[in-house]
Amino acid sequence: MGTGRAYAVLKRLHGVSLEQKRRLVTELPGPRSQELMERKLAAVAGGVGTTMPVFAARAGGGIVLDVDGNQLIDLGSGIAVTTVGATAPRVVAAVTEQVSAFTHTCFMVTPYDGYVAVAEALNRVTPGGHEKRSVLFNSGAEAVENAVKIARAYTGRNAVVVFDHAYHGRTNLTMAMTAKSMPYKHGFGPFAPEVYRAPLSYPFRDGGLDGRVAAARAIDQIEKQIGADTLAALVIEPIQGEGGFIEPAPGFLPALAAWCRANGVVFVADEVQTGFARTGHMFACDSEGVVPDLIVTAKGIAGGLPLSAVTGRAEIMNAPHSGGLGGTYGGNPLACAAALAAIETIEADGLTARAREIETLVKTRLHKIQAADGRLGDVRGRGAMLAVELVRDGSGEPDPRLARDISRYAHQRGVIVLTCGTYGNVLRFLPPLSISDELLDDAFDVLAAAFEETR
Repeated sequence: MGTGRAYAVLKRLHGVSLEQKRRLVTELPGPRSQELMERKLAAVAGGVGTTMPVFAARAGGGIVLDVDGNQLIDLGSGIAVTTVGATAPRVVAAVTEQVSAFTHTCFMVTPYDGYVAVAEALNRVTPGGHEKRSVLFNSGAEAVENAVKIARAYTGRNAVVVFDHAYHGRTNLTMAMTAKSMPYKHGFGPFAPEVYRAPLSYPFRDGGLDGRVAAARAIDQIEKQIGADTLAALVIEPIQGEGGFIEPAPGFLPALAAWCRANGVVFVADEVQTGFARTGHMFACDSEGVVPDLIVTAKGIAGGLPLSAVTGRAEIMNAPHSGGLGGTYGGNPLACAAALAAIETIEADGLTARAREIETLVKTRLHKIQAADGRLGDVRGRGAMLAVELVRDGSGEPDPRLARDISRYAHQRGVIVLTCGTYGNVLRFLPPLSISDELLDDAFDVLAAAFEETR
């Protein structure tokens, strides 16, 4: 039995009671999901969309069970949130114990040790051996916004640099930092000022430009158009998320980090989607030994509960005045209990290694499809954060329609697949690390058939 299969069996024996098998008992959506969708349309604001019109009843391992009894293979993890699984035993036990003690007191009123323990854990596991401090929030966007506040307080400067194709959130400031207009920004301006955009390293679309050369291009634009002496922070996703799972060429991130150090600019790694074993390292920055000044985390941090954090160099983190950081729910005790259990699960169960196993399996399947189909322009990503960029055969031109067709085919057959990218032409794969090899093989059998059907 391979290590992936052994891990899947272990998870079933320790709390995953759902049968780990794709099964459709109705057409999708089933009648109960259709009833609930009618209620959703009558009660929920129209601006809240859904990828699939099916309603979840339970989830665990690599399966989502819907209200009609259909079992779907999960290649989305709630957008990289349930990295340790949707019913990870340690997380379930920790939250159950905490909820019986108290649900909330507000850390800023009467603090509790769970918040402190999460900060200690983050200070330990994030890149770099320097003295650190952490602060907890609720969402990735909230944490990004607070990272900018911290950088501005520390440097006394205002400007922020972000990159082409970036996604940083849906608050006013983070919408300004996000590149794509529809659906994230369209009609919601004006946006926060003093946000500037630089060119990213995008190997598939910049001719494989060397990472250091691409960094020099970005730095030249920053120095000419903004100036280092006005710049508080440079904020970058080590692997872009919503922008298309773009992985910069080697050398790009280290060169930017070095320039920031030389010019007193705070280097902020937005690891909201890449963090916590997702990329085969605890954090994506680890693959090139990049040590950010501040690192922003969320999504996979707490096994499905809302939590986010900013962690960084003590002297930077301590720059804001007392009372300048916080929020009523930031570091909620239930989320803190879940985070400690999720980190323990990642470390005790070897989930960074499991992410690398998933990478090998999925890339092998995708490269096999790509060898026979020129519409798969680029297979990329690391660990269990993988993607394929789809193009019109032989042209390299983005093909968002094909991405929609492939994902729709998969959805109808019980495989949860997400799309992304500035052009909407990228299929992304974010399976929970508790998924079995058998489920992955089944899911990619469905995707292989989808490409055959759409030729």
